[in-house]
Amino acid sequence: MTGRLTFPPDFVWGAATAAYQIEGSTTVDGRGPSIWDTFAHTPGRVLGGDTGDVAAEHYRQFRSDVALMAELGLPAYRFSVSWPRVQPGGRGPANQAGLDHYERLVDELLGHGITPVLTLYHWDLPQELEDLGGWGARDTASRFAEYSRLVAERLGDRVPMWTTLNEPWCAAFLGYASGEHAPGHTDPALALRAAHHLLLAHGLGVEALRAELPAGAQVSVTLNLSAVMPGATSPEATDAVRRIDGLANRLFLDPLFRGHYPADVQRDTSALSDWSFVEDRDLAVISQPLDVLGINYYAPTLVDAGEPKEGPSPWPACEHVRFVDQPGPTTAMGWAIDAQGLRAVVHRLHEEYAPIPLMITENGAAFDDQLAPDGVRDHERISYLRDHLTVVHQAIESGVDLRGYFVWSLLDNFEWAYGYSKRFGIVHVDYPTQRRVWKDSAYWYRQVITTNGIDTA
Repeated sequence: MTGRLTFPPDFVWGAATAAYQIEGSTTVDGRGPSIWDTFAHTPGRVLGGDTGDVAAEHYRQFRSDVALMAELGLPAYRFSVSWPRVQPGGRGPANQAGLDHYERLVDELLGHGITPVLTLYHWDLPQELEDLGGWGARDTASRFAEYSRLVAERLGDRVPMWTTLNEPWCAAFLGYASGEHAPGHTDPALALRAAHHLLLAHGLGVEALRAELPAGAQVSVTLNLSAVMPGATSPEATDAVRRIDGLANRLFLDPLFRGHYPADVQRDTSALSDWSFVEDRDLAVISQPLDVLGINYYAPTLVDAGEPKEGPSPWPACEHVRFVDQPGPTTAMGWAIDAQGLRAVVHRLHEEYAPIPLMITENGAAFDDQLAPDGVRDHERISYLRDHLTVVHQAIESGVDLRGYFVWSLLDNFEWAYGYSKRFGIVHVDYPTQRRVWKDSAYWYRQVITTNGIDTA
């Protein structure tokens, strides 16, 4: 028996991408190197030795990709600007050729009736700034504010929604604690400092955007929030949940919406840092009001007491916490498929934090897609998306102010340290030819957009 779930008439449907994952053309039109160029070209860092040098060649194919979006019926497109295209070294005047590209992209989107949703930072820090200390250096936050101003000066009259940062947890802890992401450091104390400077960059970026953007433009940040649950029933498992929740969620939510860092996280990490990197006005800058909060969600997190895996960890001061595999189906990433984690995240935000409009800015799954003569039969992905959209609808019905959904991702792309081995797109990319092929999920998503609803099983 099936039912029909219809979304509010002003609900925003979209798809999301990130510059380094799709653009390619990494040395074209004055673009400087980013930390991901350096990281990917370092042997052993990325699976298969893959790099973003070519990626999905969106930089060259953006017009045909926008036409594809229009055919898909996308009302909105979330993309990121490459900082080293705009400021090759992360400082100084804008590289006009880089800004010209994004102006052409925005105009192409608007010409097809697609709303541009712009993210300023999706992890591609200019390498020159990393050489000066990267996110471990306080000055990088000031440089981000200047970069934000340059982009807003050029595009502020045409882009109605702006996001400062995408997933600062990943940038800080995968980049500076575990070394799984660029720049590849394994220093947990440095990661804590990086997390603060990323949040400070967000706050300074908000100030810069507010000074340049017209009235009515929306400013947001996107967090990858976790539904952290105990993998056992014990006081030790409860404490493991507290520790991971503190670093994954409250370390970002509390300064953004409450104007302070969680005291227990500061106590837990006191052997690593005295937190003297937090200066007097910082939290007032970080906690400025926002128009929207973006949420990226993929899978829940189960934890218990125990010994973690060997090697550098992205979780400072969590030496006696281990992650538990959740029973049931998983994606090709090995991530549990459980939409109830998304329900927990959005309801927690609604009940515990500021009553701010929410957007699901990334949600999707990688599966072992196979291109056949008649296309890509990715019914597992359709099932994943349907289950999560059902939860979104239920949240709206229960009073959560949830205003939009962006599928990750529009295109198969460079999946960071996994290279090209994982495919998240609803559109298949044949990398040798750069040919785009709609997967079944793309046809399904077009129907969702067209009818503003889903059929449930």
